[in-house]
Amino acid sequence: MLQNPLKGIALKLGSVVVFITMASLIKAAGVPAGQAVFFRSFFAIPVIVAWLALRGELATGFAVINPWGHVLRGVMGSTAMGLGFAGLLYLPLPDATALGYAAPLLTVVFAAAILGEKVRLFRYSMVALGMTGVVIVLWPNLGHAASDGAALGAILVLVGAVFSALAQITIRRLVQVEKTPAIVFYFSITSTVLGLASLPFGWVMPSAWHGVMLVGAGLLGGLGQILLTSSYRWADASVVAPFEYASILFALGIGYVVFAEVPSGAMLSGAALVVLAGVLIIWRERRLGLKESVA
Repeated sequence: MLQNPLKGIALKLGSVVVFITMASLIKAAGVPAGQAVFFRSFFAIPVIVAWLALRGELATGFAVINPWGHVLRGVMGSTAMGLGFAGLLYLPLPDATALGYAAPLLTVVFAAAILGEKVRLFRYSMVALGMTGVVIVLWPNLGHAASDGAALGAILVLVGAVFSALAQITIRRLVQVEKTPAIVFYFSITSTVLGLASLPFGWVMPSAWHGVMLVGAGLLGGLGQILLTSSYRWADASVVAPFEYASILFALGIGYVVFAEVPSGAMLSGAALVVLAGVLIIWRERRLGLKESVA
């Protein structure tokens, strides 16, 4: 694979900015979660199809070997997306972003429990550190001083992180038999159908401006997926992955400027612990990988 770490990092940061902007549009539109999932997924499809066509991978994107695996991945991912969008209606953007960081930590635990992957003591220790940070962010939203909305939002985002981690486990199984374009394409199809299925449960007619926001969120979702996928073509995962945590900086900025959200000390300290744990896991795995390569 041709390596260009700076290009890979730039693409990863681009995807982070795009996804945070997408989440901000969903939050500002304020529509029910199922409706947001539909718009996010449906309007991402033409962007993804155009990208696959330009790369000459359209046939690969349509080819399926394990259809039920795609359905399971779609259900898990759509549930995670819907719960995350629902939580955004009740929580400040930085809090929701920080709680969402529980997903990669939980993926480590589920990978060991479900896939039988070998997890060393160091990684378990970092998961414990990261989950301590999640609890620090979570606690004020569940305490006596918190509103019912904040408590509900925190629970929704955290349960969404559980489903996001489970979705990552299904992807790890899928990539053994399926191509990446197919996984990306059929997830958008499945989540579109599941989002549309929520129509009887309280969709609202958005204003023209909110409609533009929702369409824009879908287009940005497709673009963000392309940037994210492309970033891993130009640099190793261990180089690119830590820049995911830059999302907290953009969330803090957008939350303050757009939504007048002032971060609390608990949120900042908890997010710092989660980011530290995640970066240390990636750093440790990179060092082990280098040692294995030398051996």
